[in-house]
Amino acid sequence: MTDLVERLVPDELWVLFRRVVPPTEVIRPQGGGRRRTGDREALAALIFVATSGCTWRQLPPVFGPAWQTVYRRFAQWSRERVWARLYRVILDEPGARGELDWSRCAIDSVSLRAAKGGLCDGTESDRGKLGSKIHLICDRNGLPLSLGISGANMHDSLGLEPLVRGIPPVRSRRGPRRRRPAKLHADKGYDYDHLRRWLRKRGIRHRIARKGIESSQRLGRHRWVVERTVSWLAGCRRLHRRYERKVERFLAFVGIAAVLICHRRLQAVNSGGME
Repeated sequence: MTDLVERLVPDELWVLFRRVVPPTEVIRPQGGGRRRTGDREALAALIFVATSGCTWRQLPPVFGPAWQTVYRRFAQWSRERVWARLYRVILDEPGARGELDWSRCAIDSVSLRAAKGGLCDGTESDRGKLGSKIHLICDRNGLPLSLGISGANMHDSLGLEPLVRGIPPVRSRRGPRRRRPAKLHADKGYDYDHLRRWLRKRGIRHRIARKGIESSQRLGRHRWVVERTVSWLAGCRRLHRRYERKVERFLAFVGIAAVLICHRRLQAVNSGGME
């Protein structure tokens, strides 16, 4: 195992990954042939593609003899929603230690151009440009709790209900699993009465800026954490532009970025420092 693979996939992340993915046989029963790429090497290659933004053909040979093998493994894991399961396992770690702050969550979105294919919903954006949008909800510390993608022309307000429903049940320090924030902060793009009623019905307090009445700067005292999380997502250069035609594979890279964010925060906490 090379130093690069071990650096991209530390032992702690590898242990969590093995909990959600069954091991792949890397030894040919009949013998002979080329050595197949192991799961840890494939995971390291995917993290390398996500963070560096390189193409599949530019993968260094240290990750295996053929990039096609890594790509097929990526497609398989994407279909099986491995990244969502992995992030749920990783999110349980800070949740069990009481390090998730549900008191003030925030919601936001970010748009990006699409180099290939169309939008997720098959329509064109309002500006006549092809693109996609990433929606997310994060806790008070900036850890993503729910992620989703849509077409670039989808209004932010339409993503609130699916995102809140999409928050997985996360382990708590005491009591049952939790999946509802105590309070949700949002900008003026979510300024609709039906969304306020929907949140109140589910016992979620809201702080949504009102158009033409309140300044966005005042709300920014609590919403800056989600904007910082958006910048963390931009640390994965593969998300600077959408290259994947299939929705499940683009969503997979979003999930990989969320896994890296949470795992790095865990490493920072365990080492006694915070990013």
